[in-house]
Amino acid sequence: MRLPQETIRRKRDGQTLDEAEIAAFVAGLTDGRVTEGQAAALCMAVFFRGLTLPERVALTRAMTESGTVLAWDLPGPVLDKHSTGGIGDTVSLPLAAMVAACGGYVPMISGRGLGHTGGTLDKLASIPGYDAVPGLARFQAVVRTVGCAIIGQTAELAPADRRLYAIRDVTGTVESLDLITASILSKKLAAGLDGLVMDVKVGSGAFMTGLPEARALGQSIVAVATGAGLRTVALVTDMDAPLASAAGNAVEVAYALDYLAGRRREARFHAVTVALGAEMLVAGGLAADVAEASGRLEAALVSGRAAETFGRMVTALGGPADLLERPEQHLPAAPVVRAVRRDGPVAGIATREIGLAVIGLGGGRTRPEDGIDPRVGFTDLARPGETGALLGIVHAADAGAADRAEEALRAAYRLGEAAPEGAAVLERIG
Repeated sequence: MRLPQETIRRKRDGQTLDEAEIAAFVAGLTDGRVTEGQAAALCMAVFFRGLTLPERVALTRAMTESGTVLAWDLPGPVLDKHSTGGIGDTVSLPLAAMVAACGGYVPMISGRGLGHTGGTLDKLASIPGYDAVPGLARFQAVVRTVGCAIIGQTAELAPADRRLYAIRDVTGTVESLDLITASILSKKLAAGLDGLVMDVKVGSGAFMTGLPEARALGQSIVAVATGAGLRTVALVTDMDAPLASAAGNAVEVAYALDYLAGRRREARFHAVTVALGAEMLVAGGLAADVAEASGRLEAALVSGRAAETFGRMVTALGGPADLLERPEQHLPAAPVVRAVRRDGPVAGIATREIGLAVIGLGGGRTRPEDGIDPRVGFTDLARPGETGALLGIVHAADAGAADRAEEALRAAYRLGEAAPEGAAVLERIG
């Protein structure tokens, strides 16, 4: 019998854990024999002491095998993308539909907000009627018939990660390279993928603020995934400014709908979305190279096939059939909407602070059991180098919350000499 406290003590003291004791701890995490406090303690020990590559592989494998591992029989490749998280990173919503419109099958299992970053699952929860946690049978049926389904982690898939994910969010251990690797890959391996593309964010709004750390995370994920037989590529992308000009839940869904429908396509968001999608198509053998793949994705957008696919997915999972055409009739809106003005060009952004401001508005959590107000957030956020008069628009539940959000938004921006942005995609690993 391997006691959880002994595993915690050994890792606390910098010892290497063997595969059996890692498996025993994960099994206890799954069935409740390991308490929340013990799980938090091990997370903190791992945060400070780290894991070796074999420990990382063992943790990923144990978490993958803590529940069901899917097997697919489809006429096309099963592909997915995962982001390490950022502000205004609503890429998953249009990307899944774009890749499905090009012949891929995308069973995308997403998470709640983590730390200062938003979560795809929380965004989907703002769509009325959308079932973000369907049973496995419905999930698989939607993927087969529509080509994609974006859902939350079900009770059957990597349940150990589901519990650990919520604990990491509120214990200051989100940034652990080892825990990020195991969390991401356990869900993706359980989904039965043929190919995975990682979006590793770096910058002031990311968990990895420096390029060396982001590169190390990308290399870790690629190494562990490849060792598990999953073809994986990582792109390191910039998060020194919000990726989209919206940050929140319903406001980011509205942004994604505008992008798919062609009502608004901001260049930087578009560049990252197409770059990730192109790697997915190449990984699945649906295009010979990224140039061909990019062309196919652009065609799926322009023709409306991607938008149609997204609409079918929403309807198949219980959402409104006319969400794309009439988002304002379905998405919840904040009662207080306030424009925040500025008097100079944007020289820099403390992007993390914008994410924290969304949480302050009620759009994120400070405890695992906290609810979320889907209405709140920011839109029309200014970008580095811009010289207009608008800093952003606050969407708040009341005037007091709007006052605090305006103050936080002003504090996050540094005005001065305009500093244009660099490249959106910084490196490719794999």
